[in-house]
Amino acid sequence: MNIVWLKLAICAGLILFAGKHVAKYADVIAEKTGLSRLWIGVVLVATATSLPELFTGVGSVVFVNAPDLTVGNLLGANSYNLLNIGLLDLLYRPGPILSAISSGQVLTAAFTLIPVTLAAIGIAFQGEGFSLWSVGNVGIFSVAIFISYCLITRFIYNFEKGRQERQSSQKENLQESKNKYDDISAKKAYIYYGIAAAVIIVSGIWLAYIGKELAYVLRLNESFIGSLFIGFITTLPEITVSIAALLIGAKEIAIANMLGSNLFNMTIIFVDDILYRKAPILQDVSPSHMWSASTVMVMTAIIIVAMVTRPRKKFFGMSWYVPVIFVIFLLGAYFNFLTGTK
Repeated sequence: MNIVWLKLAICAGLILFAGKHVAKYADVIAEKTGLSRLWIGVVLVATATSLPELFTGVGSVVFVNAPDLTVGNLLGANSYNLLNIGLLDLLYRPGPILSAISSGQVLTAAFTLIPVTLAAIGIAFQGEGFSLWSVGNVGIFSVAIFISYCLITRFIYNFEKGRQERQSSQKENLQESKNKYDDISAKKAYIYYGIAAAVIIVSGIWLAYIGKELAYVLRLNESFIGSLFIGFITTLPEITVSIAALLIGAKEIAIANMLGSNLFNMTIIFVDDILYRKAPILQDVSPSHMWSASTVMVMTAIIIVAMVTRPRKKFFGMSWYVPVIFVIFLLGAYFNFLTGTK
């Protein structure tokens, strides 16, 4: 049993190390395009830091035939990302961090509810005739999730582009940021990004095997293992990058990375569904995933309320939403544990 935990620790270390470098060089590449910090965080950085979820999912459905592991991982990772926003609030000294970010973040947070709701509906209506609604054995809800991601990211891009045109100060900030990586060539950025991404790909596939082994050793269902253990490990790049961004004053990237990762994670269901040939993947997983999906939706709703109300003060070093999302996270994990034990 100790060998399993050692494997888990080594795999987590690899993902953590490679994830930091993927995010860094994604930021270098993004800098050359002149995109906004919100867009960089939501799409480029979030996609980079979500590579563990992507390739853990590929490994789960292709190599170990464990659809519960990948769906549990994705929903668990989303709940951890939202919990990590609370951690960022604790680290942000000037005040509540959700009161210090742009309005575009509210839209992004609200948009993240769309794909997770579609996933929850796909899981909830198992055996209700929806299994017949598929496109080449890919579930209709998976297709809807992918389409929603494309539309959402396009909308955010247009929103940010319009905001940049209206705010000359934003243009000045972008001009300053262009000098950040003058010492790194584009060629070097692409090469280092590719190497770090390859490490994450291999680690993600290995993590699927480790998750399967953990489920057997601990006598727990794969849905719970995916949500709790694998979900935590695969979010290590997100929180590492977001903390690093916060330390250099890039709070927009710090929050956008978390929200963008939640968007991208749900889109991975579409990729996994293509590779899982037995049935539409959401029709072939445990109903216990509804607890994880519900937890993500409630936590997201709390984050949106905090963004809209923009609290001004902290109490005991934290904003009011920090303990709230923490309690919701624990309740979700507890109920997932109850339904995940054998």
